[in-house]
Amino acid sequence: MEQADAIAGLGALAQVTRLQLYRLVATQGAAGMSAGNIAERLGVAPSSLSFHLTNLVEAGLLSQKRTGRQLIYAVRPATVASLRDYLATLAG
Repeated sequence: MEQADAIAGLGALAQVTRLQLYRLVATQGAAGMSAGNIAERLGVAPSSLSFHLTNLVEAGLLSQKRTGRQLIYAVRPATVASLRDYLATLAG
């Protein structure tokens, strides 16, 4: 993982709502979670949720796929593993 990618990932998680959102979606595994269910569970307004989801998708931490009329978000394990490995190299 490049330094810029690590900074983008860490920056995306360095905000309370996005960290809560990420943790919630991570509990759903590969099946992911619809934006509507995320909004309901977190009590976040749709416009605010859209902003936070876009940030996490752009950082590569979440994937987004359309299923019918729903957008489903899931954790991207490879990106998360790369970020973890990058941080481990910093520890020596």
